Amino acid sequence: MAAARPTSVRDLLHDAPRSLRVLSEEHADGWGIALRSNEMWTVKRSTTCAARCASYAGLDQEAVLAIAHIRKKTVGDLSLANTHPFQRGRFVFAHNGTVDTAPLVAATAPEHTASLVGTTDSEKLFMFVLTHVDRVGEVTAGVTAAVRALHALGSIGSASFLFCDGDRLYAHRLGRALFATQRRGVSLIASEPLTDNDRWTEIVERQLVVLERPQPSGVLAA
Repeated sequence: MAAARPTSVRDLLHDAPRSLRVLSEEHADGWGIALRSNEMWTVKRSTTCAARCASYAGLDQEAVLAIAHIRKKTVGDLSLANTHPFQRGRFVFAHNGTVDTAPLVAATAPEHTASLVGTTDSEKLFMFVLTHVDRVGEVTAGVTAAVRALHALGSIGSASFLFCDGDRLYAHRLGRALFATQRRGVSLIASEPLTDNDRWTEIVERQLVVLERPQPSGVLAA
């Protein structure tokens, strides 16, 4: 979520027809959320299924930026270190899919490889993106370079992800669906339409989209 002003996340987490609470019955291996307000991130995570977690039930905050994730584990055991979203300073990242990490690690700066905390392919993909941001020296150009490098690797699996620098929310689709919608002053992206009353548009495969509060600025790379 990217919003023009602090906005409640309750509908998306709890009340919508396909809220993350509802979807967690299938994606039951933990949950996490990063909320941005007052120029700071608040990150909360748990390895408990969201639908059965007391901490999740109490989530009803407002934020201008939010990245939420419910996990169905593939690579990496059930642990907080492997629970999305991941944070490095002002950067937050969540991934949907499974990727071959060998070519990613080979193209990742040693300092980012050394900073890995968990054992997921997702965190390694995050470090790959950060490597390109560092190399280029500017976030939008760096994320674009990372996406183009991903595409150049060929068939490496599914690398749909959300990446945020505290100002903009970047969404990349590769292998797993992403959908976008807009409400008044709020832009949303999700792996499937969460609500029935909003008009959700499917993001095209291999596209990178950036959400500027409150309006999407369009396709950056394909």
